[in-house]
Amino acid sequence: MTASRLFDRALVRLTPTDGEEDVAAFLQGLLTNDVSGVLPVYAALLTPQGKMMFDMFVWPAADGEILLDCEQEQAESLAKRLSLYRLRRKIDIGVDESLGVHWQKEPGDGGAADPRLASLGQRWLAPVSDDDEAADEAYRAHRLALGVPEGYGEMGDILWLETNAVELHGVAFDKGCYIGQENTARMNWRSKVNRRLMVVPLATSDEKRRKAAYAELGLAVDHLRVADIDPATAPVWLGHAFVEE
Repeated sequence: MTASRLFDRALVRLTPTDGEEDVAAFLQGLLTNDVSGVLPVYAALLTPQGKMMFDMFVWPAADGEILLDCEQEQAESLAKRLSLYRLRRKIDIGVDESLGVHWQKEPGDGGAADPRLASLGQRWLAPVSDDDEAADEAYRAHRLALGVPEGYGEMGDILWLETNAVELHGVAFDKGCYIGQENTARMNWRSKVNRRLMVVPLATSDEKRRKAAYAELGLAVDHLRVADIDPATAPVWLGHAFVEE
């Protein structure tokens, strides 16, 4: 069996407990992206100041349910945070340990292209099996080689647009309000993205600006001022941003 399971990922399931409840509408007022249309999409739950708390992929499920593909270490915290916003809405929220997240680099049958970049490969969900083999290291190496940050360790407490969320299709500016929307929209309208997360060679990483380091890959994720970034070192999918800025 080809190794494809991402053991570092988990799924949070949101289930309506009343026929008139709308889980998508609930999330629409919380997450950065439009979850009312075609799924999966990439999105985040922000602080009121617009800083990243949780990033995730939003998947459709049967009977009005929605699944959130998130970091395994953050899954319980995400479920608890969403429960705080639930108030009296009739929605069950919890980690679903019966399903796993899978990934492969090349397109194939039965999966969905990564909504951030097609070159990131495809993902799919499947019941957990004792035969599942880990693909976490291969996925991380491929993702970082493409210059894409992910997860709280690399993006936590960073303004959402500074994580390259626009270029990675993680925000919708025409969907209405969500937590952190005011500052995020203001930054976009004023083109005030003064810093960006960049994957850089570990040898040139600035320890004071470093969010994460991967010695085995020789790479690091730094939070850099745009003025200090050489556009020639930016990934192709991000290069135009420096021209605009």
